Amino acid sequence: MPNWLLPENIADVLPSEARKIEELRRRLLDHFRLYGYELVMPPMLEYLESLLSGAGQDLDLLTFKLVDQISGRMLGVRADMTTQVARIDAHLLNRTSVTRLCYAGSILLTRPSGLHATREPFQIGAEIYGHAGLEADAEIQELLLATLSLAGMPKVRLDLCHVGVLHAILAQDPVAKLSEMALYELLETKDVPGLKEISVNFQTTTRQALLALPNLYGDVQVLEQARKILPKLPEIDSALNELALLASLVPAQSGAQVTIDLADLRGLHYHSGVTFAAYVEGLPNAVARGGRYDHVGEAFGRARPATGFSLDLRELARLLPGAGRKNAIMAPWGVDPALREKIAQLRGQGEIVIQSLPGHKNELDEFDCNRAVVFEDGSWILKR
Repeated sequence: MPNWLLPENIADVLPSEARKIEELRRRLLDHFRLYGYELVMPPMLEYLESLLSGAGQDLDLLTFKLVDQISGRMLGVRADMTTQVARIDAHLLNRTSVTRLCYAGSILLTRPSGLHATREPFQIGAEIYGHAGLEADAEIQELLLATLSLAGMPKVRLDLCHVGVLHAILAQDPVAKLSEMALYELLETKDVPGLKEISVNFQTTTRQALLALPNLYGDVQVLEQARKILPKLPEIDSALNELALLASLVPAQSGAQVTIDLADLRGLHYHSGVTFAAYVEGLPNAVARGGRYDHVGEAFGRARPATGFSLDLRELARLLPGAGRKNAIMAPWGVDPALREKIAQLRGQGEIVIQSLPGHKNELDEFDCNRAVVFEDGSWILKR
């Protein structure tokens, strides 16, 4: 096998695409800062038990594992950064006030999330810790929609869900509760035949509610249908009220289409309240996911209310048009102090100056050298 081949679903990012991703990363992180989010940089490797704390089986299966040659303990390569940021908030910052954190970096997956997806996404996201009210959820959703707008996504569909609905249904039926993980998977894929099969021995009200969830999808009017169909439980009523309020708080200027999907439970299983997914044209799957996860910090000795979102920057950048070539200046290589001073002056002004090394032609995909530094009338000048 040629030694330049890479593993399946792992790829190099070439100059034009890399620049598009990097410029988008800078733009989004600067935008997060306008909302007061502080940047953190978790490590690529952690002890496995820390990395998977509260994350569920899904993340365990997606995590590459290896043995630490120093301690002999199992390490994991991060497959998600959310629990890492929760650890930083709970154990390192140890603040009592509201904390807003953001992050950006590569993660590694044992298998891709889709047919043509990479196993090395570039994850970027934002989290709020310390506030249990819906104000934090509303801010996070507003930030996500602003992020997608800034990235050039004009049409966004925001799907809202609430894991409290399913939790309340299962809490009334001990037999159904034993099948919670299997029910998650069936609801994620809206597998109604599978739901019918697994719920044969459930209580009648539980079975009817579970079979109704996949069809409770559409605009906010779905919430009124849900009130009529689902069991009359305080927890369900509270969850539906929260969804109604958050739907009403989506900024009109965002232009986002708000939908309700009470069976959209895809993703990690550590959520504790409102969850959401954003969809854009050109991608069959959600471009971003998020929600409330108030219990993850317990594993680090400090449970804090938390909500946030994350997305794959590489996937998002792939939807954007190719970056145009940048205007640049060609200059000869030389030891003349006047030439070196002229080049430094131009670079100091923000110009791209590329020196032509002796005996070589320049092959440039990124730059259009429409000007040159030339020696004329006893001095180095910039000439078109």
